[in-house]
Amino acid sequence: MTGKEKILSAFSKEGTTEFPVVICYEGIFIRDHWSELTSYPWYTVHLPDLSSQIACYSEIHSKINQDWFVVYPFYSHEERNSIRVKIFDDSIQIFNTTTGSTRHISKPTVGGWSVSGQVQSVRIEKLPETISELEKILPEKPGKFNKEKFLNEGRHQLAQSLIRLFPEKMPLCHIASPLWKLYGLVGFEGMMTLIATNPDLVLYACERFLEISINYVQQEAAIGAQLIWIEECLTDMISPAAFERFNVPFMKRLVNAIRETGAKSIYYYCGNPWDRMDKILKIGADALAFEEGKKGFEIDIEKIADVVAGRAVILGNLDAINLLPHADEKTLAKEIERQMKAGIKNKRRFIMSTGSPVTPETSIAQVQLYCELARKIGAQI
Repeated sequence: MTGKEKILSAFSKEGTTEFPVVICYEGIFIRDHWSELTSYPWYTVHLPDLSSQIACYSEIHSKINQDWFVVYPFYSHEERNSIRVKIFDDSIQIFNTTTGSTRHISKPTVGGWSVSGQVQSVRIEKLPETISELEKILPEKPGKFNKEKFLNEGRHQLAQSLIRLFPEKMPLCHIASPLWKLYGLVGFEGMMTLIATNPDLVLYACERFLEISINYVQQEAAIGAQLIWIEECLTDMISPAAFERFNVPFMKRLVNAIRETGAKSIYYYCGNPWDRMDKILKIGADALAFEEGKKGFEIDIEKIADVVAGRAVILGNLDAINLLPHADEKTLAKEIERQMKAGIKNKRRFIMSTGSPVTPETSIAQVQLYCELARKIGAQI
């Protein structure tokens, strides 16, 4: 079986006879190991040159050698003709001759995007108190998705080229949950304050973010993504009742929208899930993914399998922080086998994965070893 076939089998009611293997958030791994994964410069991913992007990602995906890869919409034909790029030592400038817009992009920092090294969160001078004030900072409503126009613009061409190059791998896209998008709008303090003091604004914002997420899901499906990874962060810091009010109804609709496109949803709940597992399951995502145990709580994959009991695919949560970077082959194989036995308990509806992004200090050779061991064990267990 190819990796893609294994993943498709994991999503079937019968489960898979061979477990697939992936890492989560490959973009972080690529960022932190760029020069080891490809001969192309760091700014290649921002260029409007289709051939360079295809060649660059071809090198990268061949070296990572996992069973899925991320795709995303590309520049339109018009943008490719109108964009001009100036290259500096550690940054680039992207100028659009048609719109007159200019973007400056700095070279990413290994281990994170913050050049200062400080914890970063959006801070606004004054939180909105009314719908009209909220509208001033909310993104605009997306128009109805026009698939024919989208494809005619050529925004699918990079993804489709990579899908043809790697037919044995599963194409994947990422989005954020509607509630989690609120963090990007008002920051951590603002998000928590609004949830506690102005719930109607939170519901209004989540409705808008849901529309935006559904529109992007339709774009992702149009380029060929068959899995949609939904990220959720910080919501273990609100009460289960607040989670059910501000999260569950919107996530249900998002998951249904993904299903309507023919894609499968993966809900990554980042944080401690134990006091709201019933509500997480109520969302109805096709697959569930959780962190490894850290931050003062434990998430044992075997207990997750007991609770889920085959109602959804579960992804492994191999420790990417302490185990993966340093484990010898025997230790790594033992943990992979333990995770896969939990997958068997989940009616073989299981994908071997890390619980968090691969760390900067984890070598490419170690990630390749993880994939090789998982394939070997996954074919035998």
